[in-house]
Order: sequence, then C-alpha cells, then structure tokens
Amino acid sequence: MANRILIVDDAAFMRMMIKDILTKNGFEVVGEAADGLQAVEKYKEVNPDLVTMDITMPEMDGITSLKEIKKIDPGAKIIMCSAMGQQAMVIDAIQAGAKDFIVKPFQADRVLEAIKKTLG
Repeated sequence: MANRILIVDDAAFMRMMIKDILTKNGFEVVGEAADGLQAVEKYKEVNPDLVTMDITMPEMDGITSLKEIKKIDPGAKIIMCSAMGQQAMVIDAIQAGAKDFIVKPFQADRVLEAIKKTLG
C-alpha cells in the first residue's frame, strides 16, 4: 500500500511541486493544507503516514502546527520544509519533534531521501 502523505505549504506551487515528486514515486497524497491551522484539522481528518510542513505560513506557523499535531499524535512523522537561512527555525522544529528537514528550493532526490528515511 502506498504511504499516505499530507502536504502543508502556503504556496500553491510548492504544494504542487512536492505532490508531483511524490505521486511520480508511488506515494499517495491524501491532503493539502495552506496554513498550520488547516494542517492540524486535515491531520485529524486524513491521519497520514507522514506530513511535509512549511515553516513560515500565515494563521499558524509550521512549528506551532507541528507541536499541535504532536499533541494529537505523539508518533506523527513530520518533515519540515524551509527556505535558506532559517537554521534557527529548523533547530526549533527538530527540538519540537520534526524527523527531518528539506531546504527550498527542493531537489527531488533530497525530498525522496528524507521521506524514505523517515518512513523507515
């Protein structure tokens, strides 16, 4: 069975890029969210195997959303996505329970490596 993934990013084209990489490689994208609040709701709704989460978003940022999802499901597997120069945020994310992080602009092989490693 394909691994079920939730994509969270406020930029529609970023969600589309990640979705494209994943679907071409046999993963099932079960949902998308444009901000952290939507991400928490979507997580409860679709119960994905893994979440890719942008850090900088409106309404609720990725790190707050990560913490909220971890409260619902301590075993949640979340990979953070960030632009260059957000190292401090990446450290916060890892400390909050993120399994890995991917730097934008994405390299397809790096995205797949992070996901395969996290899903084990």
